[in-house]
Amino acid sequence: MAQVLPIRLYGDPVLRKKARPVTDFTRVPELAEAMLETMFEAGGVGLAGPQVGEAKRIFVAALYQDLPEEEEDRVPLKKRVRETFVLVNPRITFAEGEAVGTEGCLSLPGLYSDDVPRKFRVRIEYQDEHGEPRVIEAEDYLARIFQHEIDHLEGVLFFDRLPPPLKRRFLEENRAELARMQREAKAMLKELAPRR
Repeated sequence: MAQVLPIRLYGDPVLRKKARPVTDFTRVPELAEAMLETMFEAGGVGLAGPQVGEAKRIFVAALYQDLPEEEEDRVPLKKRVRETFVLVNPRITFAEGEAVGTEGCLSLPGLYSDDVPRKFRVRIEYQDEHGEPRVIEAEDYLARIFQHEIDHLEGVLFFDRLPPPLKRRFLEENRAELARMQREAKAMLKELAPRR
């Protein structure tokens, strides 16, 4: 089984850095597998390199089968996967339509906003885990996931996309929770730092 990586929390500087393009694909398949495993373990739909401390332009995502509520707890997320995606060095080359929807983030556990604006439809040029050039088109929910993850590669978090009054309200309402995450992020960085 692939390794489960620690997910970096809000307050970790890696989440605010612009990720570097991937030029060496030797380790990418192994990293992508670990990122998918980490995402399944955390119950997420997408995960970007910076969220696992890798400041590289890579993200993974998944679409899951919908199950009746009573079955959801019994069937592990991994067994409900319809499709997985690994996008390296992604670039949005076309976007249209406006859509406002709900977003959360594995780096901001438990925090959500219903007011995040995104493009409804996107076309993305990227490389797969072996460096082969690819193009994918997505709309609605999948387009939202892809845009959210590409934002991570730019050091942008979902609440940064909110109109200014809503962003201020989000930060104000979640001040205590964000401060707690920042403390946890600092503690995690100490733990992950190489021992001298």
